[in-house]
Amino acid sequence: MSKKTNTLWFMVAATVLNIVLMLVLFLACFILITRFVDPASSLVPLWLGLSFLVSIGGSFWLYSVLIKWMAKRFNLEENLAPLFNKRKKKPRREE
Repeated sequence: MSKKTNTLWFMVAATVLNIVLMLVLFLACFILITRFVDPASSLVPLWLGLSFLVSIGGSFWLYSVLIKWMAKRFNLEENLAPLFNKRKKKPRREE
């Protein structure tokens, strides 16, 4: 497989990993809410919103830690192509 194909599969797998991490964190927060918060409380929507934000932030943090570890462990810089190439600047035409 080429580097571009490796990059494509890595990005697909990393995206799925990020979504799974977010779902797991949201479910963990939801389970904690159902265990420790009174269902008749008026603060349940606030707790749910907070758990949503924690799941997004926590998944972003875990994702970045895992990707940095994988890049170091599996030497990904050699096996993956850059996503965005730098464009060469064309000289300006003076009229």
